[in-house]
Amino acid sequence: MEKVVSGIRSTGNLHLGNYFGALVNFIKMQHENNCFFFIADYHSLTTHPDPKTLNGNVRNVLSEYLGAGLDPDVATLYVQSDVPEVTELSLLLSMHTYVGELERTTSFKDKIRKHPDNVNAGLLTYPVLMAADILLHRADRVPVGKDQEQHLEMTRKFARRFNTIYGVDYFPESQPYTFGKGLIKVPGLDGTGKMGKSEGNGLYLIDDDKSIRSKVMKAVTDSGPTKPEEPMTEPISNIFKLMEIISPEDTHKFYLDKYNNCEIRYGDMKKQLAEDIITTISPIRERILEIRKDTDYLNKVAREGAEKAKASAQKTLSDVREIMGFSKFK
Repeated sequence: MEKVVSGIRSTGNLHLGNYFGALVNFIKMQHENNCFFFIADYHSLTTHPDPKTLNGNVRNVLSEYLGAGLDPDVATLYVQSDVPEVTELSLLLSMHTYVGELERTTSFKDKIRKHPDNVNAGLLTYPVLMAADILLHRADRVPVGKDQEQHLEMTRKFARRFNTIYGVDYFPESQPYTFGKGLIKVPGLDGTGKMGKSEGNGLYLIDDDKSIRSKVMKAVTDSGPTKPEEPMTEPISNIFKLMEIISPEDTHKFYLDKYNNCEIRYGDMKKQLAEDIITTISPIRERILEIRKDTDYLNKVAREGAEKAKASAQKTLSDVREIMGFSKFK
């Protein structure tokens, strides 16, 4: 059984992109692999260092993981900062990481361009901590999106470098877990790009029915096709993609035929899409809200998850320290 590691930053609620893009696959995957799912609260400090919201965000994401269907009795589900071994491994890996290669990462260059007033060391060393998250459990596979492929390649580079320097074959070169045809890119409601927190174009698992209807009805559209089979603009293509993901197949086909025959009424289509989204999200939202109220259960899940993750982490760190030559005085 392969080891799989995946994390999500604790910077807010999960949206449909998180759910259909990854979580539905995680729910299946947890029964087929030895899975470690963690909430990356250390990573969130690079851009969201707010002590008033950090713990609440972690609890929200944990409850949403559980409400969406991750099973703590099957997978290891934990909070990153509850397993401090990751920080020591990150430090040890950083001793063989070069500043130049970190400065060349796409994500770092993007961040300093967008936030020139907050170019912190955590942003620079983000790939090292991410590598430590993965190598801490000696993962065979890592689910990654397009924006994380470079970081996973760097993780493989760090693993190879460690193995070469110390003459061992200890760290595996983790491969991407792409899910094949199961990987879905969920578009946003603003007419461009994918759904995301920072883009402000998301539908969240915790959204109530009124919010869902309001957001969908505000989705960007155009003036409509002027001839049969006219190619779709990106905003319209996005709405149809959402309907393809969410709605029954015959509903999607009905509106696609309307579009191709120049009979489409976007208002009707968006009303139908909103109701289909509500049908999908409502039961998940109700489970999330129930779990959020059960503080004892959340504490139990986090505590037991940390214990399971530490067993794996402590073994790895002990091995790494011995390989690198650290030994305790007796």
